[in-house]
Order: sequence, then structure tokens, then C-alpha cells
Amino acid sequence: MATEQELSDFLKSVERRAFKRSVYHVRDEEAALDIVQDSMMKLAQHYGDKPAAELPMLFQRILSNCTLDWFRRQKTRRALFSNLSDFDSVDEDGDFDLLENFVSPADSRESESAEDTTRRAQIFQEIEEQIAALPGRQREAFLMRYWEEMDVAETAAAMGCSEGSVKTHCSRAVHALSKALKAKGISL
Repeated sequence: MATEQELSDFLKSVERRAFKRSVYHVRDEEAALDIVQDSMMKLAQHYGDKPAAELPMLFQRILSNCTLDWFRRQKTRRALFSNLSDFDSVDEDGDFDLLENFVSPADSRESESAEDTTRRAQIFQEIEEQIAALPGRQREAFLMRYWEEMDVAETAAAMGCSEGSVKTHCSRAVHALSKALKAKGISL
């Protein structure tokens, strides 16, 4: 059984990655924060007594379900209510910035030219846009496998699908990203 400290440490360790993943899915920072907080609360309330080794899988599944619930609620709200704010353009001030959270060795940044820094920023922006443009299941599988570093079995369990589906979604996502980035002249 996980102790309170183990649960707290686990939640602290996944908070940032869960938020980033949610932002990629819902494309709204406030909604993503709500989803992550709801997921953490559900994990603590319903599964806090589980062994610490089970917490990562449980949390990923809860996070996926909370995200799907958010999309269902949005669909219902759009069907029932027509808000004028739905027609406003997206404000770029609230965009999630991948570069803000990018960590690299300090000495490489100090010796980097302004041109290299700008080029790297542009590449990360393109990558972020292409990931956001992926279909939902492909994006979810890709982020779990390569961002969360989950294996195929863990990803399948979290997504509620077969391992073969995870492999298919990941393969399609990688090919789509590769093709889109190559078309823009970016090779990694």
C-alpha cells in the first residue's frame, strides 16, 4: 500500500508532464489544469490505498478518462448552448510554450548563436504544431509512448485498447510527423 508520502511524491513527479499532455489534447491551459487536478483527486480518493507500483498506470488511465469526459462535456455544451465567445479567435498569449520547459545542457546554450537559438525555437514550434495536428488517438498514443516513456503494454492499458492498436497509432503518428516535418525542410 502506498503511503501518503509516496502518493504525494508520485503526484509531484507527474504533475508537469500530465499538464503538458492535457494541454496537447484539449488546447486550453485552464481546462488542462482542471483535468489534471481532477485526475489527481480521483487517484488520491479512490486509489490512494493501492501499491505505489500501480499508481502510474492508474493515473494514466484516470487522466485519459478525465480528458474524454471533458470532450464529452464540451460537445454537450456546444450542442445545447451557443456562445459568442466560441467565435473569437484564439489568443496567442495563452499558448503553451514547449521551449519554456525544454531542458538542455547549460554550456551548449551559452555558446549558441542567436541564429541557432532562433532556428531551434522555430523547429520546436513546428514540432509542437504538428503534434497538435495529429488525430486524437494517434496524439495520445504518441505522447504516452514517447513523452511519458510508457511501454506498449502500459500505453494499451491506459488507452483501453490492444497493444497492436497502440503500435498502429504510434507508427502512423511517427510517419505523419516525419512527413510533415520533412515537407517543411526539418530533419531530425
